[in-house]
Amino acid sequence: NKIRDLNDKRNNIDTIKAEGREEYRLLEEEAKKLIAERRAVEEDSDEYERETNLIKEKTKEKNASRQTFFEAMIRNENRLNQLEEKQDKLGSALWDEYQLTYEDAVALGYPSVTEENRSEIGQIQSSCRAKLRALGGYNPNAIEEYTEVKAQYDELNVQVEDLTKSRDELYGIISRYENEMKTSFVTAFEAINKNFGITFKELFGGGNAELSLENPEEILTTGIEIKAAPPGKIIKSLSLLSGGEQSFVAIALLFAILKVNPTPFCILDEIEAALDEVNVFRFGEYIKRLGDETQFILITHRRGTMEVGNRLYGVTMPQRGISQALELNVNEIEGKQKELLDGVL
Repeated sequence: NKIRDLNDKRNNIDTIKAEGREEYRLLEEEAKKLIAERRAVEEDSDEYERETNLIKEKTKEKNASRQTFFEAMIRNENRLNQLEEKQDKLGSALWDEYQLTYEDAVALGYPSVTEENRSEIGQIQSSCRAKLRALGGYNPNAIEEYTEVKAQYDELNVQVEDLTKSRDELYGIISRYENEMKTSFVTAFEAINKNFGITFKELFGGGNAELSLENPEEILTTGIEIKAAPPGKIIKSLSLLSGGEQSFVAIALLFAILKVNPTPFCILDEIEAALDEVNVFRFGEYIKRLGDETQFILITHRRGTMEVGNRLYGVTMPQRGISQALELNVNEIEGKQKELLDGVL
């Protein structure tokens, strides 16, 4: 029994060993597979590591390129900002100096600036700037102002033409009237000069008197010279005459003028105040002769003048502060005196 048991155990052991061998064989095969897989994995790992290292290198290169691009982008952005600021400044300068926007300037159609034509365009620009400086300040509203001023000019020009035409017509009228005035003046002057000589002789009882023109070529602006010499005197200047004689000469000239152009009435205010009694009498008699054509109103204190009057008016003050006007009709008094004389006779 014991041997059988041992045999059984041995058989069992052999079975276990056979099974162990089979298991070992299987495990060994599995181990070989695992070793092969490990080798494959190790080979893949090396490839992965190589790929990883390659990727890391490429990543570094990309990072470096990205950094380069980033720095370039920053520089370009800064450059862009600078160019935009410069563009804004140039746009402001363009507007301030020429009153043009960028779009307006582009619409003018000037050629673009390139490296080939930059020098030539720079010379043209310098020349244009010099011409602008020579022209002076620029007025952006010049066109509108010119339109307004042109309209005003045209209106004023029409007025000037009308005024010039009217002026020429007035000059023509003035010239015609001047000629008529010259003719009338010469005619009147000659008549007055003739009458002056006559009235002078009648008032002074002789002597000579005449009028002469200082500048006969300028009739309307010339002065008039009076020459008068009472009987028995040679006088070269009126200043050599006495005050009474000068007044009498003026009276003679006045009467000469009245003969040429008689008036309905004439008011004389103490015209004979400087005359002596003899000349007052002559003056009164001459007034009486001219009374048929002109009514004379004389303001006088001279008796000789009052004696030739037909009607006398006087003012008296019978009481202090009270004036009273008196009237005396000489013709009525003379008529009553004549009636009384006729009655007495």
